Amino acid sequence: MLEPTLNMPWPQVPNLHAMVALLAMVLTLILFSLEKLRLEVTALSLLAAIPLGFALFPFAGINPLSFFSGLAHEALISVCALLVVGQGLVRTGALEPLGRGLAQLWQTAPAASLLATLIIGGVLSAFVNNTPIVVLLLPLLISVCLRTNKSPAKVLMPMGFATLVGGMATTIGTSTNLLVVSIAQEQGLARFGLFDFALPAVLAAGVAVIYLWLIAPRLLPARQSPLADASPRQFAARLHISSDSPIVGKTLAEARALAGPTFHVLRLLRDGTMLVPLPDVLLRRDDQIRLQDTPQNLKAFEQALGCQLFDDDTANKAAEATPTQDDQALAELAVVSGSSLDQANLARAQFLQRFQLIVLALHRAGKDIWRPGERIQEVTLRPGDVLLVQGPKTELRQLKQSTEFLVLDNSIDLPRTAKALPALVIVLAVVGLAATGVLPIAVAAVAGAGLMVLSGCLSIGQAVRAISPSVYFVVAASLALGSALLQTGATDYLTQVFLYATQNASPTVMISALMLLLAVLTNVVSNNAAAVIGTPIAMGIASQLQLPAEPFVLAVLFGANMSYATPMAYKTNLLVMSAGNYQFIDFVKVGLPLTLLMWFTLTWLLDWLYLS
Repeated sequence: MLEPTLNMPWPQVPNLHAMVALLAMVLTLILFSLEKLRLEVTALSLLAAIPLGFALFPFAGINPLSFFSGLAHEALISVCALLVVGQGLVRTGALEPLGRGLAQLWQTAPAASLLATLIIGGVLSAFVNNTPIVVLLLPLLISVCLRTNKSPAKVLMPMGFATLVGGMATTIGTSTNLLVVSIAQEQGLARFGLFDFALPAVLAAGVAVIYLWLIAPRLLPARQSPLADASPRQFAARLHISSDSPIVGKTLAEARALAGPTFHVLRLLRDGTMLVPLPDVLLRRDDQIRLQDTPQNLKAFEQALGCQLFDDDTANKAAEATPTQDDQALAELAVVSGSSLDQANLARAQFLQRFQLIVLALHRAGKDIWRPGERIQEVTLRPGDVLLVQGPKTELRQLKQSTEFLVLDNSIDLPRTAKALPALVIVLAVVGLAATGVLPIAVAAVAGAGLMVLSGCLSIGQAVRAISPSVYFVVAASLALGSALLQTGATDYLTQVFLYATQNASPTVMISALMLLLAVLTNVVSNNAAAVIGTPIAMGIASQLQLPAEPFVLAVLFGANMSYATPMAYKTNLLVMSAGNYQFIDFVKVGLPLTLLMWFTLTWLLDWLYLS
């Protein structure tokens, strides 16, 4: 065993192709973190640029077509198939009995119930993508909190983090795990079995669960639930001025006097042009007043000004779809991954025609959801977005059974179908065959996905929508970028830079530093991209120091899964943020200590298990 080299010189500058690959990596990570473009657009552009660059400027030994191999990579196939299998669970309601049991326990022993919920959520997420687990538990926790007069904000974030912690325990727990394991195997490391790193993950998860159970709720504000009658959630909306509105021809100041002192206009849209809302602006027919307020205030403004929270075209279609206005109600619907509105808009998904519900306003945590001139039907929606809808109560009850959306109210209505048992059997078979080594993970997962469709647990459309385009293209592009870094020698250069920065440090400190670096990256960029870049570096460090590669690879795997400190770090964070009405700082207050706790714990465990 070699000690780290002392007084290393600064690594020699790599070749031009490696420098360009490094520049592409930095640019990609910046674009992923800023989200100026959709993740899949950035990823697809990268996937096109890398082969094109090597075709125009060849590099010895590199075939430009080889960069497309990631589209059929074993890890990517496994990820997509497991997303389909997990979707089968939530679509059929296979976990409904578990949800009912937890609901009953919450009524009698809330403190013990929170601990049970955290443990169950973590265990389930070790075998199934955590998104359906969060979708199952969110309405349950919201309901019992409202019925017991407790704040859902105290429990929703801990539950979401518990599913992330549990996902670290097996090779199929997250797409990040599958990528790290597959890439390390391609570089010569013996393939990890399903439970090969479960021991450090479970021990660290135990520490995390205690923190999430006893400490995290005390760090979170006792905020009123956004699902109670007086919802503080702020929705972006537009009031459409019709021809019979009493404010036609009046100034904006006069309209404000009619609406009341809380009426605050952000912008005025006229013929596709955004106007500054000056008090003396005369209002015209078809003007649109842009607002951001609570559902109750928006409806009050609509009535006071004789305007509509939807345009005339929507009103005509709504009249055809719902001819009666009796039994109307407001509701808040959260978009979940795999629904018909995931990366789609209301018009394309034919939301009004399918559900007979009018969308009045939209909410996206911490972001401006509308572009100038864009109609509400044209906004591309993402998981975690919340729709304020109006329609018959019967339609809302039916929508809750469809599992298309997460209906944010205070009732427990968990869907269950006749296909629940077959779906559960399929999932257990996939996990069992992969765990025992009877079938490779990719083969077992694809077979399970096929059985979900053949047995009727999922339709073809539902199975296709379960495969997130952002996950698919980010993984494929990250594999191409990782291959470019590896083959041009850029990874070797990054390895040398890391060794230079940590010279004279012990292997334990190096593992700890590598894990912390990945933990920082995963909270600002795609965790899959961070894992693909970090795994070859981990293998290179272990090779240079002639140390076991396993702890360095696991440092990357665990660090890339620490998506706790920001709501953008993982899609379930956005779902939890919307349902709990959290702010960005809430994730920092709870997620940053959890990240540090996991970092310290896993550093000690990896040193104890692999280096001592």
